[in-house]
This record gives sequence, C-alpha cells and structure tokens, in this order.
Amino acid sequence: MSQDVSGAPAVPQQTNWSQFGTLITVFFFWGFVAASNSIFIPFCKKFFHLDQLQSQLIGSAFYGAYFYGSLILYLASYMSNVDILNKIGYKKGIIYGLIISIAGALALAFISTSSTPTFGLVLVAFFIIALGFSLQQTAAQPFAIAMGAPETGAHRLNMAGGVNSFGTLMGPLAVSFILFGSASNVRDATIGNIEELYFLLAGLFTLAALIFGFSKLPRVTSNEALEKSPKAMRIMLIIGLVFLPVLFADPIKDSTGIPKSVVIYTSLIIILTLLFSSMMAASKKKEGWGAMQYPQLVLGMIAIFVYVGVEVTIDNNFGAFLQRLEFGGYDEKHNSHLIALYWGSLMIGRWTAAVSVFNVSKQTKKLLMIIVPFIAFGIICLANYIKGNDIADYKYYPIMLLFLIGANLYSQERPVKLLLTVSLLAAAFILVSLFTTGMIANYCIIACGLCCSVMWPCIFALAVAGLGKYTSQGSAFLIMMILGGAIIPPAQGALIDLDLGTEVNGITTGPWTHMSYIVPLACFAYLAWHTLKSRNELRKQGIDFDQQISGGH
Repeated sequence: MSQDVSGAPAVPQQTNWSQFGTLITVFFFWGFVAASNSIFIPFCKKFFHLDQLQSQLIGSAFYGAYFYGSLILYLASYMSNVDILNKIGYKKGIIYGLIISIAGALALAFISTSSTPTFGLVLVAFFIIALGFSLQQTAAQPFAIAMGAPETGAHRLNMAGGVNSFGTLMGPLAVSFILFGSASNVRDATIGNIEELYFLLAGLFTLAALIFGFSKLPRVTSNEALEKSPKAMRIMLIIGLVFLPVLFADPIKDSTGIPKSVVIYTSLIIILTLLFSSMMAASKKKEGWGAMQYPQLVLGMIAIFVYVGVEVTIDNNFGAFLQRLEFGGYDEKHNSHLIALYWGSLMIGRWTAAVSVFNVSKQTKKLLMIIVPFIAFGIICLANYIKGNDIADYKYYPIMLLFLIGANLYSQERPVKLLLTVSLLAAAFILVSLFTTGMIANYCIIACGLCCSVMWPCIFALAVAGLGKYTSQGSAFLIMMILGGAIIPPAQGALIDLDLGTEVNGITTGPWTHMSYIVPLACFAYLAWHTLKSRNELRKQGIDFDQQISGGH
C-alpha cells in the first residue's frame, strides 16, 4: 500500500509499533559501528604505526562516505530527472544499503586475513560500510516520520535516536570485548580479532536485510516533484572535490612534502568559505539555488557540519587524551568504560528527549525528565558491569546529569532555547576541562555528550522551517553535511601530533593533547552563535519558532 508523505493524511494515523520496531534496527547499527570506531582507532594507530592525524582518517573515510553517498544519489536523481529513492521505495533503499554494508564488512574481514593488510585497504572497507549507511539513513529517517501521524514524526525520530544511542553504548563495549577480552582477562588485540568482529557484523547486517525483506512494511512514497537547483549542485560538487585531498593526505605529503595538517585545515577553511559565500550569493539572487536560497537552511548545513564534527572529534581523540597520566593513564585496553559513558551520555539525553512522545500531563512529563536520565545511567552502569569494567570511575557522574535536567526544564522543549542552552553549557564544560586534570576534566568532556544529544533535531527543525516545497531537498543537503565528522576530528588530531617527540619513558608529555580541545570549544561557541543567527533569520520571514512551539502546548 502506498502512502503519500508530502502532506498530512486526511485521517489521523496511529504509529504502527511493530513496523517501527523493525525499522529502528538499522538505527542501532549506525550507532554501534560509529561509536566502536573510537576503540578501533587506537588499535589501528598501534598496529599500523600511525600518528594521531592518520588514525583519524578512519573517521574521514567513514563520514566522508555519508557525503559522497548522498551526493551520488542526488546527482543520479538530478541527471535522470527521477527521484531514485522515491522510485525504489524506502524499504528497498534500506535493503540495498544493508547489502552495500555487508560487502564492506566482508571486505574488512578478508583484508584482516591477508598476509599483508594495509591501512589504505582498511579505509576503503570503512568507506564501503558507511556508503551503505548513507543510503539507509537517507531512506530510514523519512520512513520513520511516515509511519504514523505527521505531528508525531519528530517524536518517532527521537525514539529512533534513543535506539541509535543504545547502539553507541554497546558498540565500544562489544568491540573492546572482542579485541581485548574482559576486564578480568585482558589480552592483546590481533588482526585476527578484526576478522571475527567484521564477519559477525556482516552476519548481523545480513540478518537485518532478511528481516526487512520478509517484513510487511508499507510502501512509502512521495509525490513531491524533483526540485532542480544547478547552483547548489555545483557547490556540492566543489565541496566533494575540495574534501578529496583529506582522504589522500598521506600520499600528498609523500609526493609533494605538503604537511598533512596543511591539507586538512586548507580543505576545512575552503568548505566553510564556500558555504558562507553561497548564503551571501543566494541572498542577492535566489534563482538556481533551490533550498539554499533560504539562509536558515545554509546556516543549518554549516551547523550540522560543525555538530557532527564536534560530536565525533571529542570521542575519536578521547583515547589519546586518556592515555596521558594526568587524565588517568588509560590505554586502549582499559578505556572502553569512559568512551562508553560518553556515547551513553548521548543515550541519556535522547531517552530524556523521547519523553515528549508520551501523551501525559506537564507535571508527569517533568517528573519523567528527572527520572529517565538516572534510569538510563543505571543501564549504562549495568552494561559495563556485565562486561567486567570497573565502574568506580562513574561514582560522581550523576552530578553532571543535573545539568541536563536543568537545561531541559529551563528550555521547555523549545528548540531555539534548548539549542542555545546546551551549546553554551558544552562550551563551559570544555573550558573547565582545559584548566583541570583528572576525572574532573574527563567528566566535563564526557558530559558534552549530554549536550550533543539534543542538538541534531533542534538544528534540523530550525534549518527546514519555512522551506515549503524545498523541504525534501533541504533535508538531503543537511544529511550531506555529516561530512563534518570526516574533517574536524583530523583537524584536532593535527594539534595532538604537535606533541610527537615529547615522550619520556614512552609517555607523551607535551601540552597539545590537552589543548587540542580548543577545537571542540570553537565548535560549541559557533553553535551558540548559529542559534541566535538562525532565530533572527526566521523572524525576518515571520517565523518565531519557539513562540509557535509554546503556543502549541
């Protein structure tokens, strides 16, 4: 049965929870694999003898694939004048995406069994896995919105985000167990462990594809016309070309002598300049820009770029941070409980945000917003305890949950107010971490996950407000900006590498590993500015987002 998602249906629909339950399995996989990168990166750094920037290229390949996958789909639809995803349907789009991810996981498993595994081939395999995720995500997000009444679509996305976050909690724990064993039986990781891990993932992807194939899911389509925007397409193509040197930073250095950090920061500056200049050009002449003629959309694209970048860079470089004696001296065999707590913090925030799904009184909702964070924290403790991790390091972390509860109660579910509050709060956490050591600094960095947890839906909602017929195109451009996760982490990694050569008895002593967290600080400061700027741009168009939300309560 087809269902039109371009407008509200005539009869209010109830969410089909059994069908929705099938759909959110892919949300779990995205989180599981993305978060497990933070355990896999230190292993690759040691096994392949990489510097910190090189190790971050795993994230560059992974998140770069999201951009290129979305861009390829958009270009194919543009050139054929047919919305390809709409033509094949969201269900088949997810299945095809899973098949691509299966190919990537099998490639990585076979690479690990070869006599001469290379880091370059590992990057190719990660790229293929994430290429499949790109197609899955492009299909699954509108699919989730369409599985019920439009007005509850955002709530279903929040619930799916909660499942995604459960995957980010379990990923580091499961991968750490497969690579290094339990806390009571620690072993050295081998390339053979990688074979086990990715054969297992390939099997899980296959199972998910079969479940989708045999499940009776609605055929959801959209009757929206394909909106062409040649100027926006050119900008996306140029960004794709500008990013390519990041993936080939090592060969560029070997052949030209240009430092990898120069390649990274040059690409980053050019991409941001292109986006800001596009916004200014579109303000003068809107023709040909499509969704990018709206400043809130371009601001949202930059904000998604920065948000994904900061969420990933905090974690991907956290392992190097924790290795320092002043922050605990945890090696890659013993840091999974703190990395899991960072991703678990995103789960805590998203589960708390999902309280909005329930049709309860305001007082009950407030009570749930206070209780749910502690329930989620208890689950994190339980998962780590079962894995065998020492959770003594968690004992004071519930104090940080009070900041999340305060931010939610103060913001009253208003996107502008909430986004501004958590951006400033995260910036404050990073500032404290820069001037402290030990568990105080660790807690502050981990608590940024609480702040990041609610940023995506707030940024997304502000960016697509008022886009009308360009909403679908705008959403595609926003997903492309996951690219930020591919370039901001190596930008921070380049700062950490300034400490190379400062080792004493094998332990790094330079200041840059600590000070590299000025990169997340700059990101959170930008997101606070973005919130105010987007609010002002929307008000110019007669849209007062928070006032409308308040009026609807």
